[in-house]
Amino acid sequence: MAQQELFGIEPKIYTVTSLTAAIHRVLSAHFDDVRVMGEISGYKVWTSGHAYFTLKDNGAQIRCVLFRQVLRYLKFTPGDGMAVVARGAVEVRQERGEYQLIVTSLEPQGAGALQVAFEQLKQKLAAEGLFDAARKRPLPPYPRRIGIVTSPQGAVIQDMLNILGRRFPGLHIRLYPTAVQGEGAVEGIVEGLRYFSGHPWADVVIVGRGGGSLEDLWAFNEEAVARAIAACPVPVISAVGHETDFTIADFVADLRAPTPSAAAELVVKNRADLLRQLGDLLRRAWRAVQLHASAARNRLQERGVDRAATLARRRVALLWQELDELDQRLRRGDPRTRLASSGALLDQLERRAGDRVRALLHERRLRLELLAGRLPECVQRHLETAKQMERLARARLEALSPLSVLERGYAIVKRADGRIVRVAADAPSGSKLRIRLKEDELRATVD
Repeated sequence: MAQQELFGIEPKIYTVTSLTAAIHRVLSAHFDDVRVMGEISGYKVWTSGHAYFTLKDNGAQIRCVLFRQVLRYLKFTPGDGMAVVARGAVEVRQERGEYQLIVTSLEPQGAGALQVAFEQLKQKLAAEGLFDAARKRPLPPYPRRIGIVTSPQGAVIQDMLNILGRRFPGLHIRLYPTAVQGEGAVEGIVEGLRYFSGHPWADVVIVGRGGGSLEDLWAFNEEAVARAIAACPVPVISAVGHETDFTIADFVADLRAPTPSAAAELVVKNRADLLRQLGDLLRRAWRAVQLHASAARNRLQERGVDRAATLARRRVALLWQELDELDQRLRRGDPRTRLASSGALLDQLERRAGDRVRALLHERRLRLELLAGRLPECVQRHLETAKQMERLARARLEALSPLSVLERGYAIVKRADGRIVRVAADAPSGSKLRIRLKEDELRATVD
């Protein structure tokens, strides 16, 4: 400036507009694609769908705008206090003399956007109770119709069909084909779940795909898929990726299978195992029936004699009643007719009564022979029991007898009056004593 005045050169004078325009050109040329790291503050989405916030650190801050066409494709929801890396272009708002960052992408610091979105949706759905164990339904034990929502290409569907056909042939399986990653995957999975929800056909539904990266599996982390699983009226098995992969669909589903092949094994039992278990149950039931029949047979045999006697007495009573009725008829009818009829009836009654009496006597005789055959065995058993009790009593008596003590070298000291001497005071000086040994006795005087 001083040199320009020295050589007579007039200094350039800017208008506010021209200076702001010059600054805009400089910033646009040198800061058209920058990445800025900072903390979000004052985040707000306006009714237009655009988001405005300030990105700041300990020393400065810059205004940022996130237009709705960019915001709608973010995998996470920005918020105050979140540390992010914003990419975009610096521009100058000339009418206000301010500069701002037009954000074209936004990533969380430390964790990826997908992981942040995963945790945010997980917390949201958990707070609504969609992960609660109480709302999860048990699988049907023997499903006959199985719905599958997955891609019709690839090894996943073939593995599932092979396993299902091997474990339980004859199942009805209906596939709803859909893309499981990329464009249209979320919509296709949701439509498949809605199809089985609207058609009361399937007993259980499997939704899943093979392994892949977090981006490949992301369709199963979308809120729309999670809510479609929760709204399905039949139990849903989530079978996404490998055993170490977890998605939002796994938490919402009624059962999580570590792989699609494992889902096919979990949904149905092995038919061969079921037939083997059924055979075991039938054999056990048959043995139980045989035991009950044997017990009933024994009870009938034990009660048979008394029942036969009762039946015989009833039959004899009926015969006597018939005789009484015949006698009454004879008294009222022709003597010759009465005589002929009574003779024939008496012969008939005699034969019938004789057969029943003989059968009763034969049954009684068999019962008596059976009891007679058992009698020696019972007597012998009672004698052995009595002998054993006698031996036990003898052993106890010998153990308690004072003579057994004397055999070990002890003696019983008695005074002349027969009282046992237990302490020295019981036998003062001059007392006469009798000392009982094992086989004989000593007499002594206390000195």
